[in-house]
Amino acid sequence: MKALGRLLAVSAISAVAAPALAQTEVIWWDFLSGGDGVRMKALIEDFNAQHPDIQISGTTLEWGVPFYTKVRTSAAVGEGPDVMTYHLSRVPLGLEEGVLSPITDEDLQNAELTTDDFFASSIEAATSDGELYAVPFDIHALILYYNKALLEGSAWLDADGNLTGIDSLEDFEAALAWLKDNGVETPLTFQTGGAGGVWRVFYTLLSQQGGEFIVDGEVLPGDNAEKAANAIDTMARWQQNGWIPEQAEYEASVALYGSGEAAFQLNGVWEVPTFNDMEEKGTLGFGWGAVEIPPLMGQAASWADSHAFAIPNEGDDTVSGEKRAAVMTVIGWMEQNALRWADAGHIPAYKPVADSAEYAAMEPNATYASLADNTAFDPPSTITGVASPTYDTALNIISPAIHGYFSGAEAVEQIKAELQAMMQ
Repeated sequence: MKALGRLLAVSAISAVAAPALAQTEVIWWDFLSGGDGVRMKALIEDFNAQHPDIQISGTTLEWGVPFYTKVRTSAAVGEGPDVMTYHLSRVPLGLEEGVLSPITDEDLQNAELTTDDFFASSIEAATSDGELYAVPFDIHALILYYNKALLEGSAWLDADGNLTGIDSLEDFEAALAWLKDNGVETPLTFQTGGAGGVWRVFYTLLSQQGGEFIVDGEVLPGDNAEKAANAIDTMARWQQNGWIPEQAEYEASVALYGSGEAAFQLNGVWEVPTFNDMEEKGTLGFGWGAVEIPPLMGQAASWADSHAFAIPNEGDDTVSGEKRAAVMTVIGWMEQNALRWADAGHIPAYKPVADSAEYAAMEPNATYASLADNTAFDPPSTITGVASPTYDTALNIISPAIHGYFSGAEAVEQIKAELQAMMQ
């Protein structure tokens, strides 16, 4: 008994003397709201539960300009996060502002990642002068949604209820005309009265012609101007024929499709959960599908961007050492668990997940996943990307042209005049 007492006493002393498990706090900022926000919060909670030595302390800020302004000002005073979500289309501006810390080979090793694990287009968008500045998390792109009920009996729905026979602009416009003739008031919907929707459709149609928006610092040089005018005139023709809504804001454009009034919708993959949820609740009222946008203008291409993870550059306060390794552990875990993020409609940028059997079973995600090889990321420039001057021209110039205030060629001249001055 004495020996047992001495053993218990020693054990008690050892327990008191043993150091507590060191815990690293990772300060996290994101701009994710709605379904994206719910999914990301769940991922953070699960990471924290599985990693008692690393705890993410997350904050969600307002999407768009407010988020990027906060990042810039906080980095300048050394009070930014350890890791943040970031749009790859904003990388050029982030570099000009000096707010992005390079992601090194050692960083990737700590995350158990390599650049070969990702779709090449997303890595290219995350890279500048040979250095990686963000780790892509997804590819979110413009896709074509369709209403099976409104297309029933047409040449554009096969026996299995899948969209078929649309391989060109002529095919697509024939479908729109058929729908209009058969009593569908709005054959096609997208955000015709807002910057984001107009830019994404325009840039898709430009890219499908092999057009480039910026070349060697020049806006729409050479025949790119003609291709841009053709894209705008095409959208204007859709408006003139009554195939698209007039000045529809984002919510209204989505509602037109969700209510069954529009047969097609050009919108981002992020609305897939909306219609999945409505279908599960029995409130959708029609069968639906979503596909990669057909090559309407000659070649496959879809506007795309990526949510990514980045480390802010804060000079001497930039996260380093063990803290930086912890940050990369967070990023690596998020990539390996990206299937749950794909539930929000996004295509995982991390190919081991995108190529998995589990992802292949997700519909309609797997159907449009082919677009990952046909992405049209915004041209790398400080005037392009989310909430940029380019988006302003979509709202202030392209949208009025769609609604007949001036021609595509006139719109292109205005775009060039406005944006070229910003590139000097």
